[in-house]
Amino acid sequence: MAEEIFDVTIVGAGPTGMFGGFYAGLRGMKCKIIDSMEALGGQVSAMYPEKDIFDVAGFPRVSGKKLVQDLEEQLMRFHPNIILGEKVSTLVKRPADNVFEMTTDKGAKHYTKAVVLALGMGSFTPKKHPNPELVPYEGKGVNYGVLSMEPFKGKRVLIVGGGDSALDWALMLEPIAAKVTLVHRRDEFRAHESSVQKLKASKVEVKLWHELKTVKGNGKVEEAVIYENHTMAEETLPMDFVVLNFGFQASLSFLKEWGINLEKNKIPVNHRMETNVPGIYAAGDIVTHPGKLDLIATGFAEGAIAVNFSKTYINPGEKAEPGHSSSLKL
Repeated sequence: MAEEIFDVTIVGAGPTGMFGGFYAGLRGMKCKIIDSMEALGGQVSAMYPEKDIFDVAGFPRVSGKKLVQDLEEQLMRFHPNIILGEKVSTLVKRPADNVFEMTTDKGAKHYTKAVVLALGMGSFTPKKHPNPELVPYEGKGVNYGVLSMEPFKGKRVLIVGGGDSALDWALMLEPIAAKVTLVHRRDEFRAHESSVQKLKASKVEVKLWHELKTVKGNGKVEEAVIYENHTMAEETLPMDFVVLNFGFQASLSFLKEWGINLEKNKIPVNHRMETNVPGIYAAGDIVTHPGKLDLIATGFAEGAIAVNFSKTYINPGEKAEPGHSSSLKL
């Protein structure tokens, strides 16, 4: 069977990868997208489908699910080859023709002239609470995200954390839950100023300098034990759900095996989104460069830049500047 060689293969089907795939279509490139998840959308689909997103240009507010649906509609205009449920395990460049050969954990081989790594945070898992007493309650009241609003209606919910996601979940659930309590181990939040102001104006009960010690219940969460981390004084709260937001642990060791340089668990890139390996580009939360911001909006731009410069890598006679999409007949 003859090898099918693509112009560009994007590893990662989150918002950055999806928009990059759309841009590859705009540039007339034969594009493939590979993702280990079973659905498009990356971390947004896996962790935040119900979360409202406010910092995507053109959307006053949009849920994660709706954003992914719109990105899919945009992407599929050019009918890229999409491979879901497969994780790229090896990536090597053949010296004879400079074609990259990828092998996935399913044993499939993929061939491409250029690669764009849009891996988000890599293979990510939520950081767990250090107390093993919570493990039996995972999925039984202890959650590491809000995938659906429905289970929380009329319930007592404890949110643990002080970042954007923790505040967003608290504000989303406050109108439908019986009560929402947020505990944070410090007195300053790592969230957007507007979210902090909305939290202060809401009915969410906020307990600063507090942490979660454990949960109790008969087969499901019925109580949460919290403590004030200066005095260590404990308080037991009746609770139906505990939503933990401690961030994620990323596994990126495979990138070193591919010959990709890493800098503090990020891929350093230049203004063209080039990695240290010619023909391999990177974009989105996985990259670092001067002035880098981990925003979906930034990822969109970086994905487009990576794809456009991969076009010039494949064919040096092409221009990186794509022109205006308004001049195209789509």
